[in-house]
Amino acid sequence: MADAAHALGFEIIIGLHGGDLACDGAGDAAAQQARFVDLDGPLLLAKDRDGGLRYEGSLVYPPEAAFMG
Repeated sequence: MADAAHALGFEIIIGLHGGDLACDGAGDAAAQQARFVDLDGPLLLAKDRDGGLRYEGSLVYPPEAAFMG
């Protein structure tokens, strides 16, 4: 779809709102062809799935190495 959009002269945006970090992984791959990227959805969650982002106060820690495969 991104190739078709570009062929027609369109730019694309990839966004994620309200999903966890596992959903964000698919967006990471698609974002390579996007002009605009908004993948901050996991930061809006009070708690990501186990092994995902970890929050301590205002600090956000990256996922465990095995989380994204």
